[in-house]
Amino acid sequence: MSNKSIISTDKAPAAIGPYSQAVKVGNTVYMSGQIPLVPETMEVVTESFEAQAVQVFENLSAVAQAAGGSLADMVKLTILLSDMDYFAEVNTVMQRYFSEPYPARAAFAVKSLPKGVDIEIEGVLVTAE
Repeated sequence: MSNKSIISTDKAPAAIGPYSQAVKVGNTVYMSGQIPLVPETMEVVTESFEAQAVQVFENLSAVAQAAGGSLADMVKLTILLSDMDYFAEVNTVMQRYFSEPYPARAAFAVKSLPKGVDIEIEGVLVTAE
């Protein structure tokens, strides 16, 4: 697959396993899940759920930019939460980063997430190039 490229940026956390931050095929970018890690320190944001969600969207934005796009180019998000009680709060934070028309989205509560965080988000975006 000659039109496949690996996206990597130091403005988002390094992978904590055997995966890439994102893979671009043509103008479609498949983004790995981001958790609330601060890229410079690789430490988890722990102040609040809101702070965790903000860090995740900032990390996604950094990967999107490295791929030649932005969050406005997102077409699909998958949100994993440690508890569905965070659903309304993630919606509020998401509205800071997206405007209508919103990307397609799914949200799930899961038993646990890496490093004990409360949120992980993965996505797909389509760039102009």
